[in-house]
Parts: sequence; structure tokens; C-alpha cells
Amino acid sequence: MLTEITGLPENIFGVRATGEVDSDDIKNVLLPGLKRTADRFGEIRYLLVLETDVKNFTAGAWVQDAKAGLQNFTKWKKIAVVSHEKGVEWFTDIFTVATPGCSKGFKPEELEEAKAWLIED
Repeated sequence: MLTEITGLPENIFGVRATGEVDSDDIKNVLLPGLKRTADRFGEIRYLLVLETDVKNFTAGAWVQDAKAGLQNFTKWKKIAVVSHEKGVEWFTDIFTVATPGCSKGFKPEELEEAKAWLIED
């Protein structure tokens, strides 16, 4: 399930992933939040807190997630992914090469650092 993270600076959109994440989560939470942020600020600063294993994302969720990335390709400014999975942190760091903007992986105990990094220009 994806739930929007509240209490973030208004120019940062964040979601928390728990349990199984499916295409409805992407369509009903992620896509509207990304669109709202891009429309309002002209860029996307995105925080993803993974409290579930990546294997808990259904195939439909991955398709919808790819769609979100492509729809907003030129709007990405910064992406911070907080996860205990080392592979996710490594993938996020590599993602910077393939997209405009910057991506960075953080450990769960570095959540506040991730938020601070998203705010920086």
C-alpha cells in the first residue's frame, strides 16, 4: 500500500510503501501526487520510504511506476529513496545517470538527511 507522507515541505511529494503495492496504489496515490507537484512547482522532488521489500510491488505496479516516470520525465529534480535494502540504494544512485535531476539512496536511520537533501538546490 502507498500512503502520502504528510508534514513535508509543500514542494516535496512523498509516499510510504508498506505491504503489497499494486497498480491501484500507483494510480490513486503516486500519479496524482506527482502531477499535483509538477503542476504547482514545475519540478518534482520525490521522497519514497520503502517499508516493504521491493518484491512486494506487483507487476502492474511496476508498469504504472514506469508510466509515472515517463509522464514526468523532464520534471524530475530530486528523488530520495529510503530503504533497508542495499540493492535499492545502489539502484537509486545509478538512476541519476538515466534521468534528469538527481537520485540518492538513504538508509532508514537517514530519513531526516533524505528530507534535508531534497530541500537543497
